[in-house]
Amino acid sequence: MNSNLLRLAINPWVTLGALIVGSLLGLYAPVLSLGLSVVGDVYVDLLMMIVLPFMLSAVIFSLQNLLRQGGAGSILKRTCVVFVATLGVVAALGVLSSALYLGGKATPAQLESYGQIVGTNAAGNDTVLELNQQTAEPKAATLSDMLRESLVPTNVFAALSKGETLKALVFALLFGAAIGSLKNGVADGFGRGLEAVYEACQRLTKWLNIPLPLVLVCMTAGQLAKTGIGPLRSMVEFISLLALASALVVSLAVLLLWRRSGQDLTHTLQCLRAPFALALATRSSATCMPSMIEALSVGLRFPRDRVELLVPLSVSLLRIGPILYYVCATLFIAHIYGRVLSSSELMLVGAASVLAGCAAAGMSGLVTVSLTSMVCGYLGLPFEAAFVLFVAVDPICDMLRTLVLVVGNSAAVSLVCPRPGLAQRQDESSNTGELARGLLAKAVPQAGLS
Repeated sequence: MNSNLLRLAINPWVTLGALIVGSLLGLYAPVLSLGLSVVGDVYVDLLMMIVLPFMLSAVIFSLQNLLRQGGAGSILKRTCVVFVATLGVVAALGVLSSALYLGGKATPAQLESYGQIVGTNAAGNDTVLELNQQTAEPKAATLSDMLRESLVPTNVFAALSKGETLKALVFALLFGAAIGSLKNGVADGFGRGLEAVYEACQRLTKWLNIPLPLVLVCMTAGQLAKTGIGPLRSMVEFISLLALASALVVSLAVLLLWRRSGQDLTHTLQCLRAPFALALATRSSATCMPSMIEALSVGLRFPRDRVELLVPLSVSLLRIGPILYYVCATLFIAHIYGRVLSSSELMLVGAASVLAGCAAAGMSGLVTVSLTSMVCGYLGLPFEAAFVLFVAVDPICDMLRTLVLVVGNSAAVSLVCPRPGLAQRQDESSNTGELARGLLAKAVPQAGLS
C-alpha cells in the first residue's frame, strides 16, 4: 500500500498538478494560502531532521568499507577530475545559453518594470533609486575566513545542532578515515549500528514522501500569496533564461545517467522521479540525498558504497546550481545596463561564478543570492541596486538551482562510479579469484602429503 502511495506521490503529473493547484490557490485565496505555508515549513524541518544523521552514517560507513577494500586513492583522484570538469562544463553552458538568449539592451518597458520593483519602498511611496547608482563593494571573504567559518568544525556537536552540513561532512570524512584504519573486528559493531541508522533514515524519507503533493500545494500557495504575480511578470525574462539554462544542464545530466547506467531511458527517468519532486517541493539539496542514493544505487544499480560516499560529498562541494545561477544573473545585469561583454569577459564571468559557487558551499537562501555581487565585482557591475529584483523571484530560482544540483550531481557521481555491468564483472572476477586461491591453498597441502 505504501509503495503505491509513494509512486503516486512522485508521479510527474501529480507534481505538475500540485504546482498548478497551489498557484491558483495563492492567487485567488491569498489569506488562506498564507496560513497554509506553515505546512511546508514543518515538512522541510522534518526532512532536515533526517539529513545530518543520514549523511554521517552513510559517509562514515561507506568510507570505512572503501578503505578496507582498498582503491580509495584512485577513487579520490577520479572524483577530483570529474568535479573540476563538471564545474567547467556547467559554467560554459551557462555562459553560452545566456549569451545566445540575451541580445542587446533592455527595452524601456523592461527598465520601467524593473524600476517599479527596485524603486518602491514598503510603504508604497516611490523612492529615488537608480539602477546605475554607485555602491560600496562588499568586503571579500578571505581564504582563512572560509576555512574557519564554513569548513572546519571547532565543535562537531555545535555544528550538528546548527545544521551546518559542510562542517558535519568534514567531520564524517575524517572520522570515517580513522574508523577505516582500525584493525578488522574492532569497529564491526559500530559499523552495524551506522548501517541501522542509515536504513532507518531511508525508511523515514520514504514515509515523508507520501504527503509530498499536499505539501507542494501548500508551499506554492503560501509563496505566491507572499510575493504576488507582479515580480514574476517583471522578471519573466530572467526566469526564462535560468529555466532554459537549467533545462540544458538537466537534459545533459539525464543523458549521461542513461548512457552510464546501461538502462533504458524510460527506466532512468522513473528512477529520477523522487529526487526531481523533492527538489521542487523542498528547494533543499540536502533533503534530496536519501532519494538520490536510492535512485543511483537501487534504481540505476551503481555500487552502493561509492554512491553513499560521493552523493553527500557532491551535494556539499559541487555547487553547480548556484554556479549556473551566478552566470545567468551576472549576464542579465550586464544586459540591463546595456553592457556588451567581450569573449575574455565572458570567460571571466564563468571562472568567477565557479569561485562564487565554491564559496557558497554550506550556504542557502538569500546568502546564496548575495554572492552574485562577487561575480559582478569583477566586471564593475553594481549588483546591490538590483538585489531586490532577484530576491522577489528567488523562490522560483531556488527550485531551479536545487533541481540542477540534484540531477547534475547524480550524473557526476555516475561518472566517478564504475558502470553497473563493469562493477558486477569486477565483483565476480574478485570472487572467482578468491575461490581459486582457496582451492589452491587446500590443494597444496594435500599434494605435499601425497
